[in-house]
Amino acid sequence: MSTSNERREIVVIGGGIIGCCSAYYLTRHPSFDPSRHSVTLLEASEIAGGASGKAGGLLAQWAYPSSIVPLSYKLHADLAQEHNGKDRWGYREVNCGQLVAQGRPLSQKNTTSGEEHRSLEKRSAAALGRLKSSKIPADLDWIEPELLRGYESMSGPGETAQVHPYLFTTSIAKLAEEKGAKITLGSVTKIGYDGDAVQSVTYTDKQSGESRTIPATDVVISAGPWTKSVMPEAPITAMRAHSVVIRPTRPVSAYTLFTNIEIPANFDPSKPSRPTVAAPEIYARPDATVYACGDGDQTVPLPATSADVEVDLDRCQDIVNEVGSVSDALRDGEICARQACYLPNIRGGPLIGHAGAKGLYLAAGHTCWGIQNAPGTGKVISEFVFDGGAKSAKISSLDPRKFI
Repeated sequence: MSTSNERREIVVIGGGIIGCCSAYYLTRHPSFDPSRHSVTLLEASEIAGGASGKAGGLLAQWAYPSSIVPLSYKLHADLAQEHNGKDRWGYREVNCGQLVAQGRPLSQKNTTSGEEHRSLEKRSAAALGRLKSSKIPADLDWIEPELLRGYESMSGPGETAQVHPYLFTTSIAKLAEEKGAKITLGSVTKIGYDGDAVQSVTYTDKQSGESRTIPATDVVISAGPWTKSVMPEAPITAMRAHSVVIRPTRPVSAYTLFTNIEIPANFDPSKPSRPTVAAPEIYARPDATVYACGDGDQTVPLPATSADVEVDLDRCQDIVNEVGSVSDALRDGEICARQACYLPNIRGGPLIGHAGAKGLYLAAGHTCWGIQNAPGTGKVISEFVFDGGAKSAKISSLDPRKFI
């Protein structure tokens, strides 16, 4: 806990959304005094270079863990209101549901004329009737009605929202800088200790390649799937996830969809195959694009930095084909991005709080809910540093010392 005259050199390791939110709330803690306290954010490659720039951005009150979700969901709304998040990072409430559909073979194309196709986009009375009879929301009209098998809402009013992850993360980083945080690009090689307390952080400067050491009274490790490179004993593994961003042929309504798509035999004529089921997630975004992601894999080990992530274009194409099999607007749209990232996995996490040595804190292992839980994590990390413990949420179950 800080005292009135204490000098603090706070170093945050990792420029993803957890690190950026930690820097943001540290510089906005009531005890933060820029004349006596410094906050340095160390990032190996670029801000939001990993999953924080390539995630879906879904926010949900039913996310996990329940100990931090309510706080973080509320803070998202507060941040959006205070900093015009609607325009800066696409914050908005959004519908969310589970959708079951029958996919079409890739060889099955529209045979309608251009004029007939435009009328389908507006949805005929018969098509809307099919949606209604299947209890499908009438405005979910960018999924082909004849392919729909069922829909179940996963949220009530105000229970789900979304942000654009890259815009959110980079905006929060800039807001932290405005209050005095310093962002430095470099790969951490060592945390130095003086007895049982942190003393310094050594890193390799990205631009010069030189090794540099800076003093540290407090170190927050928020390196996501790269946490083990800084703290080998952290029980965090990495899973690769692919995604695509599509600009559909027409505007689509605000839905985030967890799908179950029946893929027919010989789906791709060039690859004989048996029937299967695909489950891509599909998120419409306010910037007139649609984000879609597929299953994770661990076939390629975690690289040194987020800049070195290997993208499997075939996996990206699988996602494009799957979502296109149920939506003309997506199938015929423009592919804006094919990308991959690594998610930090841990059973029972994330890990948030004291990590053993005096002044050492861990904020990592957020799996697929990093964007959702980042503000709450950053808030309580600022309280650990300046107040000695979390005040805004009861998160004793997430204590890293129970796992390390």
